[in-house]
Amino acid sequence: MVKIIVINNYGQTCHLIHRAVRDLDQEGELMKNTSSIDEILEKDPDGMILSGGPTLARAGNCSVYVKELDLPILGICLGHQVLAQSYGGAVKTGASGGYASIEIEILEENDILKGIGKKTNVWASHADEVSILPPGFIRLARSQICEVEAMKHETKPLYGVQWHPEVSHTEKGNDLLRNFFGVCEAYRPIT
Repeated sequence: MVKIIVINNYGQTCHLIHRAVRDLDQEGELMKNTSSIDEILEKDPDGMILSGGPTLARAGNCSVYVKELDLPILGICLGHQVLAQSYGGAVKTGASGGYASIEIEILEENDILKGIGKKTNVWASHADEVSILPPGFIRLARSQICEVEAMKHETKPLYGVQWHPEVSHTEKGNDLLRNFFGVCEAYRPIT
């Protein structure tokens, strides 16, 4: 079992992420995106998930978390965009807008997409999306409407997905979350 901090970025599915963590038999705690690094470290987490949300302007301290915390971090939707922007990538308004089912092409399975297959259908919002992959990141997935649907840092345990693995409309969303928990468990220091 790992302990996951879920950062609330005011997204519609934030509580679903928290519930999915618990339903998959992990320990989860929901925290505000204005929490300090010290407040987060007091909880002794094994990993962090940055939820989706309405806009980068309301992402609180998320850019600080992804730069300063030595933890596996999974950014979902807005969290994915925060990762990209914090490391020198770019985010733009998406041409396709609101929530919809999207077919994703997996380019590299890597840690979090292991066992998902070459293609999968997911639930995603493209109101905003990563338009330029940040330096030091590997593109893991794409779609017909967005070239950076998922990415991973080359050396740090930082992952981003544009889609929502926590919602029932996403195929194999629980597999992605389980893969992330596996990363968190492997990253945990041996005491």
